[in-house]
Amino acid sequence: MARISGVDIPRDKHIVISLTYIYGIGKNTAQEILKKAEVAEDKRVRDLTEEELTNIRREVAVYKTEGDLRREVALNIKRLMEIGCYRGIRHRRGMPVRGQNTRCNARTRKGPSKTVANKKK
Repeated sequence: MARISGVDIPRDKHIVISLTYIYGIGKNTAQEILKKAEVAEDKRVRDLTEEELTNIRREVAVYKTEGDLRREVALNIKRLMEIGCYRGIRHRRGMPVRGQNTRCNARTRKGPSKTVANKKK
């Protein structure tokens, strides 16, 4: 496996898809990186030369990825919770943050439903 930005990317997939295994890099960013590194998108990771991998690593280093990005996101959420804004309160309560309906959905954020006694009437 090739190691880029501290992540082992899969060898048997196309390089454009393999790069998306790195936190902070999506498909569009992966395509930009490959264009700047002058590597074909349809190449598989196992077919890359050491020079091409070095070029890709250099281009990925420009972006904020993995640990730095995770830390920044966590600190942003923590800041919202500390200042007590609406979004911070929603994070603290474990409820949807972006205005979604919670009456009949939002089970992913709220967790399994808690049965309430005497609800039938």
